Amino acid sequence: MLENKCLNEKDKIFHDKDIFLEDYKDMNRNFKIYAYPHNKDDPFAHALLPVDFEPGGNYASESYFKKVLMQSHFITKDPTKADLFFLPFSIARLRHDSRVGVRGIPDFIRNYVSKIRQNYPYWNRSDGADHFYVACHSTGRSAMEKAEQVKLNAIQVVCSSSYFLSGYIAHKDVSLPQIWPRQGTPPKVALSERKKLAFFAGSINSPVREKLLQAWRNDSDILINEGRLSTPYADGLLESKFCLHVKGFEVNTARIADALYYGCVPVIIANHYDLPFSDILNWKSFSVVVATLDIPLLKTILNNIGSEEYLKLLRNVLRVRKHFKWNLSPVEYDAFYMVMYELWLRRSIVRFAISGLFESHQNEANVSKSM
Repeated sequence: MLENKCLNEKDKIFHDKDIFLEDYKDMNRNFKIYAYPHNKDDPFAHALLPVDFEPGGNYASESYFKKVLMQSHFITKDPTKADLFFLPFSIARLRHDSRVGVRGIPDFIRNYVSKIRQNYPYWNRSDGADHFYVACHSTGRSAMEKAEQVKLNAIQVVCSSSYFLSGYIAHKDVSLPQIWPRQGTPPKVALSERKKLAFFAGSINSPVREKLLQAWRNDSDILINEGRLSTPYADGLLESKFCLHVKGFEVNTARIADALYYGCVPVIIANHYDLPFSDILNWKSFSVVVATLDIPLLKTILNNIGSEEYLKLLRNVLRVRKHFKWNLSPVEYDAFYMVMYELWLRRSIVRFAISGLFESHQNEANVSKSM
């Protein structure tokens, strides 16, 4: 009985579907965000306002989120009704601004937050605990070097969500899924056409990927491709049962979303990755996690997954992939709404923190009066 219960729990794609669905409805009705306003004539309007085109590229998640949020019913113009406050600077756009660049981003953020603190009362009342920003490029997490309060207090919604590094705090911060935008309906491929066991393609830019290449470069069942492919990338995803997400410079890449889109079971080889939507989704039900130390055992691990277990993983891949899709007009339970729900979960923590802060200040004031 206990074994069957464990198997059933592993089959569920949600940790607790009933609680999620009920709380999601509450979020949709009541969640309010105040975005600090900026004019089109601002010198950095291109980095502070949403893009006026459909986002693309490897870091599109950041632009999609802001563009959709600013058009959504979650935005309020009355800051007294806001649960959270959005700092709308775009790390992706500041990186390519010759006036700022990667090295100048920490100064830009420090000056920006300083102006927010001077012009609005909301940051100071919580030390930024009810504020958040969004960034997909890894520079976003390290851009707070000169704005310590942002890093320690504000909610960082970032793709580079490694809880091994000091710049990211799990449960306070949010893991943003890195997704390469794709249009249209995902292709349907019969399992019988997936002849290869596993597939990876990409730069060998980390010790983990080097280890993968050394172990499996000459294997006929596990295809490891270094650099650019001579055939379409999608073919490798469609021809394989498992698709490998392997840590590079950071724990995150768009490969998990790629695998889900093409109906390939993702295999995650990236220690300390705080996986997107892990508060909501049961990753064991639609993916395989392999420790980097076990790369030499990869083939054995995958071959030991029986056909029945694999079919369950595959069915769940097809069920969860809608949660990893960005839409310009948001669709219920898509990537935008899932990120919003993660923020919704954190607003209660923020309120507790703010309440504690106020109580601390009040106690200090009472002590001062008694003296």
